[in-house]
Amino acid sequence: MSNPAVEVEGVLEACLYGGDLGAAERFYSGIIGLPVYARVPGRHVFFRCGAGMFLMFDPAATRAGMAVEGGETRLQHGPRGPGHVAFRVAETALSDWRAKLVAAGVRIEAEVAWPRGGRSIYVRDPSGNSVELATASIWQSDGAEETRR
Repeated sequence: MSNPAVEVEGVLEACLYGGDLGAAERFYSGIIGLPVYARVPGRHVFFRCGAGMFLMFDPAATRAGMAVEGGETRLQHGPRGPGHVAFRVAETALSDWRAKLVAAGVRIEAEVAWPRGGRSIYVRDPSGNSVELATASIWQSDGAEETRR
């Protein structure tokens, strides 16, 4: 039996990296529709995403780290190369998402109907990160503990 006090409740935040934060803000706020929560020019822009947060960092700034209490430089992060994020969208809205993306000039990289249910649309953000708009049914549990996709 597990102890609920030590169980993960969900994803609080997820992040990607991109060198042009202005382009990232235009994409994630203007096209994807996430409200901007906070920004520090040259370092990051944060977006509200449902009950959680989606963070976009400039990788050069975060690799340099930031000073914390006592002046020590810590909290360094920042991968090289593109990352991936999947945003949950309503099953009934997927065709509207496709139309919105095309109207905004965003190239659809792939569309997938998953064998066990659910569908996804894949695009790239201005930094080359893979952005998936997916229906929740791609991860619905059927009682089996096996890979869904």
